[in-house]
Amino acid sequence: MYSYIVRRLLILIPSLLITSFIVYALVNLIPGDIVDAIISQGVDQNVDRAALQKKYGLDAPLLVQYARWMGFAPQQDGKVSGIIQGDFGISWWTHAEVLKAIATRWPVSFELGLLALIISQLIALPIGILSSLRQDSWSDYLGRSFAILCLAMPSFWLGTMIIVYPSIWWGYMPSIIRIRFAEDPLGNLKMFIVPAIVLGMGMAGATMRMTRTMMLEVMRQDYIRTAWAKGLRERTITWRHALKNALIPVVTMIGLQAPVLIGGTVIIEDIFVLPGMGRLVIEATFRRDQQLLSGVVLLFALALMLINLVVDLSYAALDPRVKYK
Repeated sequence: MYSYIVRRLLILIPSLLITSFIVYALVNLIPGDIVDAIISQGVDQNVDRAALQKKYGLDAPLLVQYARWMGFAPQQDGKVSGIIQGDFGISWWTHAEVLKAIATRWPVSFELGLLALIISQLIALPIGILSSLRQDSWSDYLGRSFAILCLAMPSFWLGTMIIVYPSIWWGYMPSIIRIRFAEDPLGNLKMFIVPAIVLGMGMAGATMRMTRTMMLEVMRQDYIRTAWAKGLRERTITWRHALKNALIPVVTMIGLQAPVLIGGTVIIEDIFVLPGMGRLVIEATFRRDQQLLSGVVLLFALALMLINLVVDLSYAALDPRVKYK
């Protein structure tokens, strides 16, 4: 298993190189640049465009800019520093280190994503299992209808409705002031619980349907019939014999939802004014802050690759027949 993990980690290196170039190229395709953002914001109307483009290295070809960003080529001052040296550069807008900007924001996105993932599974797994055990009953129809509702209801719409209508009808509005967990755990949970539910409901719908489908398939297997014939209780059959085998495709589904989770934080954080990585992406996009935007998106890509690795490794824990050789 350890050799498999090492091989997978080594495969991440060329994958990240290819991803880094795609990310940098796509960011460059955004209309305008940092000079346009400076002029449009009225920071300096008398700016010398050519001089500022030279300052940020925007006068060089795309491949040269990418090589400098990665650390394959020297910067304008002759120093060699970039991603491979652990230097993500300086934000062109705030002039702060990109890694420091990310370090202050990632705990918010991590907590939101983790809570959303937990909530989605607390909703999806019990309903999916109950629907499969009570197939074609009223509880099954109710569970399937709820799953379709979760899939059909956009998170950004639900988040907007929660912000607008409760504030009009009852004067309630989710907290928009960041409360650190170490300072006030209960206040921190109150701040994150509503956006986490909104984000988690979108993920719960697909997981519910997958859990129900796989449980129905597993419950028709011969070894389950044998367990029934032995007189085992339904609880024992469900939790000890059926659920583990049914969870393998469900875990795969959860891993595939990771991009949705990361993309969802961008929208939900902006709606609920949470100072996380999602809002950082939006701010960097509006300001055409190429250094910051490229660094954040690259770290998102690395997170997705590591999540997929963890999902693959979890198969062995669910099914002892899975061997990594």
